[in-house]
Amino acid sequence: MPKKDVEHTRYLSHPDRRRFLRTAGFGVAGLALGGSALSGCADSAQAGAYPQRPIQMIVAYEPGGGTDVGARILQPVLERALGGEIQIVNRPGGGGWAGWNDLARAEPDGYTLGFINTPNFMTGYLDPRLGRTDIDAGSFTLIANQVTDYGAIAISPDDQRFTDVRGLLEYAARERLIVTSTGVGSDDHFSALSLADRFGLRFDVLHNEGAADSVTDLLGGNVDAVFANVGELTAQHQDGGVKVVAVMKADEERSPYLPDVPTLAEAGYPDVESWSSRGIAGPAGLPAGVVERLVAACRTAIEDPAHVERLATQGLQVDYQAPDAYAEMIERDDRTARRLGERYIWGAQGG
Repeated sequence: MPKKDVEHTRYLSHPDRRRFLRTAGFGVAGLALGGSALSGCADSAQAGAYPQRPIQMIVAYEPGGGTDVGARILQPVLERALGGEIQIVNRPGGGGWAGWNDLARAEPDGYTLGFINTPNFMTGYLDPRLGRTDIDAGSFTLIANQVTDYGAIAISPDDQRFTDVRGLLEYAARERLIVTSTGVGSDDHFSALSLADRFGLRFDVLHNEGAADSVTDLLGGNVDAVFANVGELTAQHQDGGVKVVAVMKADEERSPYLPDVPTLAEAGYPDVESWSSRGIAGPAGLPAGVVERLVAACRTAIEDPAHVERLATQGLQVDYQAPDAYAEMIERDDRTARRLGERYIWGAQGG
């Protein structure tokens, strides 16, 4: 097995942690409307003629991945709702930032849109080691959230040390456990950090390339638990290959794809929640009229029963969020990433 990076840390509160020096510089209104300063008449004229040519939809990951599949399922439904052609353009690299840089710097005319993935998205502009000082969440116009894929924790069905999430976390409070993530600053990494930080657990984090590698490590006895998403673990849980012991939600509403699995709140571990969201955005400065046209079309397409059903076959839960609600979700992810990143990844303890 190729050598992988293991992060070895006792996640406890740090009394002398320094504050984040960088502020986000965005609000709900700024995100939702993209800071447009064009006149109402110009907006109406552009919206009335929009779209007149194909729209490029950037997916910042390789073809065949979860975001790409979701985008291509949405594509024909959104084309019907919008009355125009949409071209999916894959621009992978840089943890998603090859595509997101292109999106932020595109002409704000409505003909370049893209999917953004949180909280991976935040790591790219919050981590000072990456040097992105001229771009942040305010560099984008939020249109709609498509999918919210909650975090989940899985163990081996053969593990005799613990059989449920309470047993797992009580064990981790006494002894170190190796858990997985899909990369530094990924949603799975923040999931492990959040849980360990809240309850004083002892996790060593093994960073893999993807959830499939993490499951392989679990079945091979190389790790003790997997942090991934519901959509990535549902099939293995149903087949009995892994045992999902908790969905990382702060309420007691269970996932429709894992109805036999409790949420963290239901299991007695409140105040910790984790998800990976995928939504549609454009560059900052889109005319308000174009934004309104896109918002209406995206809502129609995302809530279309055929779209919902097809995503369900992938274990993905449609979660339409209009711009204001989507902006609140982004701000919440930003706050969590700032706090945990400063404490454990790029701050005093993270080195």
